[in-house]
Amino acid sequence: MKKLMMTFGGICLVIVALLGLQWGLMVSRNQQSSGKDTLTFYNWGDYIDPSILTDFTKETGYKVNYQTFDSNEAMYTKIQQGGTNFDLAVPSDYMVAKLKDAGLLAKLDKKQLTGMNNLNPQFLNQSFDRGNQYSIPYFWGTLGILYNKKEVNGSELTNWSALWSAKYRNQVLLVDSARDILGMTLISQGKSVNDQNVADLAAAQGKLSSLMPNVKAIVGDELKLYMAQGEGSLAVTYSGEAKNAMERNPDLAYTVPEDGSNLWLDNLVIPKSAEHKQAAYALMNYLNRPDVAAKNAQYIGYATANKAAYERLPKSVQNDKAFYPKQSVLDRLQVYQNFDQHWTQLYNDAFLEFKLGKS
Repeated sequence: MKKLMMTFGGICLVIVALLGLQWGLMVSRNQQSSGKDTLTFYNWGDYIDPSILTDFTKETGYKVNYQTFDSNEAMYTKIQQGGTNFDLAVPSDYMVAKLKDAGLLAKLDKKQLTGMNNLNPQFLNQSFDRGNQYSIPYFWGTLGILYNKKEVNGSELTNWSALWSAKYRNQVLLVDSARDILGMTLISQGKSVNDQNVADLAAAQGKLSSLMPNVKAIVGDELKLYMAQGEGSLAVTYSGEAKNAMERNPDLAYTVPEDGSNLWLDNLVIPKSAEHKQAAYALMNYLNRPDVAAKNAQYIGYATANKAAYERLPKSVQNDKAFYPKQSVLDRLQVYQNFDQHWTQLYNDAFLEFKLGKS
């Protein structure tokens, strides 16, 4: 009987232990997901005013786990792998299409969105997301020419072909991007940045190779620093990068050639795997408020897609045609379409051959 009682007692201890373990796992799971008050925001580095996230938490109660990426491709891979459940992300135009085609985005519930009328219609209903079913615009900008006013007459940079002038020998810096550099070359030949004609691409590659004597370097993020330090007279780069360089060096200026360029758009999307969609909608709506969007634009320095926010910006910013181009320039801007693997490879190969000519 004593043995039986000891056995029974042992069984009871085991049951209690198992119940305790089960309860502990339930608590652990609840703590992990009691992330119901915490959303994970996946964004480019330094691409939001930090005080906005603090104010958002104070106003709504939702905390923000802010994580960053440095390229659209890195972001795509992370979302595709699914290791982290991101609730809100900021892909560029062509990447919205790629994420959508891969079934990685949640279709937006327009009933949960507010302030859509604040957005500039110019940046809505783009080819990468007709009807804005999966995305809303965040910031936008252009590809253009950053130049040193002491060394270059900006009035001569009315078209991309100006870069081929012999006077700029070994003075031009190029951003390391196949679509951008081949795109500006295609535009200089009257073609589209989304051209998918083998003969046109070959002609662009040929013209681009003739630019090599003028090319000082093909670089990445360090381009803005090189220009700020006076290590190049001209550079083909993005408006946001140009703005950063100009803040460091007042001798720099930025222009968008009149024959056209790329219009890029960074957008807010909700991944299909998001666990806190209500919180994601709350942050989207908060960022879309005119006062918040204007504050964010002032901090970032990029062009806001929020028309109501634009109207709150200082007149000096509103009238800066380098970053808010006149309509005639906007009308000539083109948005990149998402290429399939075949055409992506053709562009990459053509650009690689060009770069090898510099080595």
